[in-house]
Amino acid sequence: MGQTAAADIATIGRISAVPAMLQVICELTGLRFAAVARVSENTWTACAVLDRLDFGWQVGDELDQVCTLSHEIRQGQQSVVIDKASEDPLYRDHHTPRTYPFESYIGVPIVRTDGRFFGTLCALDSHPASLKSSTIQSTMESFARMLALQIDAEENLQRTEAALNKERKTTELREQFIAVLGHDLRNPLFAISAGAEMLLRKLNDPANEQRARYILTSARRATKLIDDVLDFARGSLGRGIPVNIKPCPDLADALQHVITEIRSIHPKRIIESSIGDLSDVHCDRERVAQLLSNLLANAVVHGDPDGPVEVSAQVKDGHFVLNVKSQGLIAEDALPHLFQPYSRPVGGAPQTGLGLGLYIANQIAQSHGGKLDVKSEPSLGTDFTFTLALK
Repeated sequence: MGQTAAADIATIGRISAVPAMLQVICELTGLRFAAVARVSENTWTACAVLDRLDFGWQVGDELDQVCTLSHEIRQGQQSVVIDKASEDPLYRDHHTPRTYPFESYIGVPIVRTDGRFFGTLCALDSHPASLKSSTIQSTMESFARMLALQIDAEENLQRTEAALNKERKTTELREQFIAVLGHDLRNPLFAISAGAEMLLRKLNDPANEQRARYILTSARRATKLIDDVLDFARGSLGRGIPVNIKPCPDLADALQHVITEIRSIHPKRIIESSIGDLSDVHCDRERVAQLLSNLLANAVVHGDPDGPVEVSAQVKDGHFVLNVKSQGLIAEDALPHLFQPYSRPVGGAPQTGLGLGLYIANQIAQSHGGKLDVKSEPSLGTDFTFTLALK
């Protein structure tokens, strides 16, 4: 196997939605074999496989491309659909169904956004199936388009991560690559989310709806990471996080919504809240809600799981004061670095996200002309306070 094929297999392997996609295809069609294949001029290489037919094909297996129907798909970049190969006038004498005995087959091209042919998304079975009269071709073609976008996104991510690992001490290069990553991934993720929402509207059975919701949830989580990356890039490049400061009569509702959302994600944690009259506060409502979300998520994840998290937001002495307090302590030597990017608790368990939450919260505070402070003492616990002077 060549280096390029191995890299493409690794890329497909990192796309978490692929196994669910193959399962949805098999359940929608009744076919018992489905695969994502990289197709070059000479070879067909399995990148992901769901085999209920015991074909024996595994990820990494290669076939002579000319001996497969991918040859036709690659040449014409058109889908091939066969209900019963033994009676199909185009394929009953074709060498492929004879070499790999099957009756029903569907294969659609995976074409990269720059027009390059990547391979095929295909499914087959030894029994005939009514594929031409169904909507499976359009569904699989939608899957193929989403997969092409995700391949681009994964490759962008890997290229950027490699550059960051190699040039971590070169701040300018690191920031440029992060900014490019965030922008380049927005459109593919929008397409994936839109495709998943389309499937949710069309699918009627709970099992497949759950898989489509999983794809949608993963895309939304990735979008949140991209938002963090872009905020990091803006802050690090010296421009600061943009804010739109204006009267916010509904700020209390926005903060309460954040608290409710975190409670729903962590139902076992006790989160106490005290929100006063904030109708006279001028700020960027969405950014202050984001600041609270980052502080509250940090408190829930890193605070003492048996202790409560306390949130208060009040107007005191001409200042808006937002406070998040949790049990547990932060090491004294970690406090000076807490608002730096990629800051994580030493020795802590692996966490999702990029370690940018507190950095972004601090940048939001600074963009408002306010200040974010932290205290961590045995008698107090850990206390984050955002203070903003009212004008």
